[in-house]
Amino acid sequence: MDPEPSERTADKPVLAVLAGQRRDPPPLWMMRQAGRYLPEYRELRAHKGGFLDLVYDPAAAAEITLQPLRRFPLDAAILFSDILIVPHALGQELSFVAGEGPRLAPPLTNASLDDFQPRMDRLQPIYETVRRVRAELSPSTTFLGFAGSPWTVATYMVAGEGSREQAEARQLAYRDPGRLAAIIEAIEETTLTYLLGQIDAGVDAVQLFDSWSGSLAPSEFERWVIAPTTRLVERLRTERPELKIIGFPKGAGGKLAPYARETGVDAVGLDETVDPVWADSVLPEGLPVQGNLDPLALIAGGEPLELAVQRILHALAGRPHIFNLGHGIGQTTPIAHVESMLRLLGKGL
Repeated sequence: MDPEPSERTADKPVLAVLAGQRRDPPPLWMMRQAGRYLPEYRELRAHKGGFLDLVYDPAAAAEITLQPLRRFPLDAAILFSDILIVPHALGQELSFVAGEGPRLAPPLTNASLDDFQPRMDRLQPIYETVRRVRAELSPSTTFLGFAGSPWTVATYMVAGEGSREQAEARQLAYRDPGRLAAIIEAIEETTLTYLLGQIDAGVDAVQLFDSWSGSLAPSEFERWVIAPTTRLVERLRTERPELKIIGFPKGAGGKLAPYARETGVDAVGLDETVDPVWADSVLPEGLPVQGNLDPLALIAGGEPLELAVQRILHALAGRPHIFNLGHGIGQTTPIAHVESMLRLLGKGL
């Protein structure tokens, strides 16, 4: 039997699913739904400047957060920001290089956290963005905040940039686990402050992005993904007992089930490599799931898109489900294909 709707979740389909209810059709939002595939985003960015300029401009960031909801009947807004706001608040300098991605300086391969001067004031513009969006949202739209999970944020802080293998952080974990543990602890503390600030400013629920969790061996995954996430979830719940938390351990594969059992998250996001039939068979009964359309199937459109959507809906029909992509929407995604996906999900345009 589905849980009875609470006063808080009854009119918000995404929150209702996170509370354990099933909805038909499932509610929908898309990772990176506020971004480069939208012409209105590209126009605003060309006018306002670089990515970080937009993130720290509450009026612009609020506008970007709301843009996809004006165009599509989505059930959630997700804050326009970045997971690297946390290291920036810790005092590591952050920039974005065109065509190459983020840079953090100095990297912790040759610097210490003690070298940094914390700048918690850098979180304030994000909270102001949340307040502005909250004032504009429909009562039925769930507002999602987010942060990077400690392991993924640590990989950027150690290397000073993103990498496919996260070799610098993984090597540090083996060579000097005490030092990596101190970095993880600092990230946890700031992330707790950051997410509580988002909640107090108006988000309804939060997602923890662990984009690089798939790079770790099983024992390392337990130590650097599950354990820090569990501590963070427990501390968030102590402060905000009714908070709903989505965990997204991208690339976790066979480690997805222990992540779901041990971390205490309310829902697990499935990336596009996860077979939803398998996930349904190994995840705890009744645990809400989110996902997991391949972003490339959305770019392809047509029959591949239709088949992919139907397979996910069929596989996850027996548990609470939020339809989403398995990762962020691609910048070359045709708007018409998003509209087709919405029609396939029974969301009229």
